[in-house]
Amino acid sequence: MLRGLYTAAAGMVAQQNRHDTVTNNISNINTPGYKQNNAVTRSFPEMLLQLTGVEEGQGKSIGRINTGVFAEESLQIQLQGDLMQTNRSSDFAIMSDIEVPGIRFDASGKYVSEDGELTFQPQAFFTIEDASGEPRYTRAGKFTVDEQGYLTMADGSRVLGAGGTPIQLPAGVSMDQLTLSPDFQLINNLTGTSVGQLLLTRVDNPNELVREGDGKFRLLGEAAGNARPLEPGDRVEVRQGYIERSNVDPAQSMVDLMSAMRAYEANQKVVQFYDRSLDKAVNEVGRV
Repeated sequence: MLRGLYTAAAGMVAQQNRHDTVTNNISNINTPGYKQNNAVTRSFPEMLLQLTGVEEGQGKSIGRINTGVFAEESLQIQLQGDLMQTNRSSDFAIMSDIEVPGIRFDASGKYVSEDGELTFQPQAFFTIEDASGEPRYTRAGKFTVDEQGYLTMADGSRVLGAGGTPIQLPAGVSMDQLTLSPDFQLINNLTGTSVGQLLLTRVDNPNELVREGDGKFRLLGEAAGNARPLEPGDRVEVRQGYIERSNVDPAQSMVDLMSAMRAYEANQKVVQFYDRSLDKAVNEVGRV
């Protein structure tokens, strides 16, 4: 009896995690460059039931059951978000559709081969430098210029240019005087010279990115080797005066939210049923 109680309780915890994940997605619908998270659940290791006594040391399998579910992880959906025009010269949006020879990705950005090998579509990111000097990656291109002329994010992280050095505007030059060229150069409209080039990084498996907050991601350990400069022919475009909106689907998020709530309530009813059954077993049957 208690096995069913624990199974229902595990389901409530998993649905609570799913509910929290969807709620976080909805709260970031208007966050530039935000990438949707999906909660992934797994069944507990299956328990093998056997009939013993057929022959000493042997058993007969009569089936398998799952002993519950748990929220294992949250997977990011690193797909292109819609672009929104802002007309701010310091706003930039990436349009990334990187192809891999011999592979055709589906609408979710992945490809499954005949032998089951999974490949994710590479994505391009702005490269920035955090307060500790470590490289980070973002699609939130809503930049500003600080007092020293550095192109930065809202939290002060500096945008890196070619060569891995922060982009710093010359004295007396504002972003309104700069135009982005097709090769990501910031061109001074008055002199025709470049004041810097945006450094874009290609991440071959974007699912290895670890969310850090404020629209930033990082790569850990061996996964850092998957970050490299764009290759010639990569279908990547950067538009000035635009920002990339979050890729959260509001309608689907509301459906997922209601589904998680209903599943939570169903598991709650099961827990209440077991509670009443245990109450009868202890207080009524136990007296007989």
